[in-house]
Amino acid sequence: MVASGFEEHGPGRSPRDRVVANAQGKARDVVSRAGIPPGGAVLGADTEVVLDGMSLGKPEDAEAARRMLRGLAGRAHEVLTAVVLVTEAGERTEVASTRVHMRAADEDVLNWYIATGEWRDRAGGYAVQGAGAALVTGVEGDHSAVVGLPVPLVADLLLAAGLGPWTASGA
Repeated sequence: MVASGFEEHGPGRSPRDRVVANAQGKARDVVSRAGIPPGGAVLGADTEVVLDGMSLGKPEDAEAARRMLRGLAGRAHEVLTAVVLVTEAGERTEVASTRVHMRAADEDVLNWYIATGEWRDRAGGYAVQGAGAALVTGVEGDHSAVVGLPVPLVADLLLAAGLGPWTASGA
């Protein structure tokens, strides 16, 4: 596995354009440094939490995380996850959109969550796959996309590229 060294784009683009550009940048960075494995692929992904049409990004510190979580509390928001698959045949890009409903949270709940430290390096300041699940009341769409890698979408991309686990090249 080769990790990308791509520096994510900041504000200034629409949330959808930003998440696609970041996923493409990550995948292309790995391809430029390590190439595409023979008969394989390079996968890049990026996730954005979008509230009222604005990307929240990742909080810089605990107070920024608290502000984000206050804004999300008791409301629904969109999570966009872009996936880019690069093979010898070219590049394919897809975006998953999932709606997440957050519970109302008082200061005690926010203090508890901030103290977990789980908000660090998390889009929107929470991790639905961890303690942050306690902040969520429901997910409309693919739960794995909120975690950061929409597994059904990735499987579809791999199958379309002939790289499914049951295809000849994926065996």
